Amino acid sequence: MKLGLVTYNMAKDWDIPTIINNCTETGFEGVELRTTHAHKVEVSLSQTERSEVAKMFADSAVELAGLGSAFDYHSSDIDVVRQNIEGTKEYTKLAADVGAPGVKVRPNGFPDGVSEDATIEQIGLSLRECGEFASDYGVEIRLEVHGKGTSELRHIRKMMEIADHDNVLVCWNSNFGEVENNSIKNPFSLVQNKIGLVHITELHRTEYPWRELFSELKAIGYKGFTLAEIAGSDNDIDAVRIMNFYRALWNELNRP
Repeated sequence: MKLGLVTYNMAKDWDIPTIINNCTETGFEGVELRTTHAHKVEVSLSQTERSEVAKMFADSAVELAGLGSAFDYHSSDIDVVRQNIEGTKEYTKLAADVGAPGVKVRPNGFPDGVSEDATIEQIGLSLRECGEFASDYGVEIRLEVHGKGTSELRHIRKMMEIADHDNVLVCWNSNFGEVENNSIKNPFSLVQNKIGLVHITELHRTEYPWRELFSELKAIGYKGFTLAEIAGSDNDIDAVRIMNFYRALWNELNRP
């Protein structure tokens, strides 16, 4: 497995050269760039600018592991759902142009007045449409385990079954609420065959069974990124120090 960084908190104010420099210095092998942040990898980029982003990563030791969007498909307003689907498609084109292998999307809760089953089906069908589109660009659609109610793994599994597309995968999100009797084995088993990306958080927090997660990932032959979604620091020196400590913890958990 490989250690990488999510720029949701840590690195949200860094430009791409700073991200690459700090990740290289601390042994982080990849990064998922979150939309709306200071690195400004957005659909508004020109073709030339997109090529420049791709070249910066290609010329470095840091992989662009993916793009992190906030697109979701749970709304009871079908026009809003359509906007999110079309937005995902535009972001897919951006991912292909900058060399990102996937786009992270999410469910974000069940709307009032609509049955859970209907919402799950709507999300699943939306994912299928996005997955079919993205497959033509060589880009994966990665569904983050997210949202009140929708983050339950039984629901995520059903969304995957409805999407029914090899290009639609699960982004395991290491949510503390999925822990059952100090274990994540049961919820993990529901989606283990669809995991395409992993987000990890504060490894010092003992209420999440981090060692078991790493063992389960190894058991399914997962070779991809475990991306750290952690709090940052306004001081770059402190941020690098945090990343170094995090890398040390990660190395310990990843030992055979």
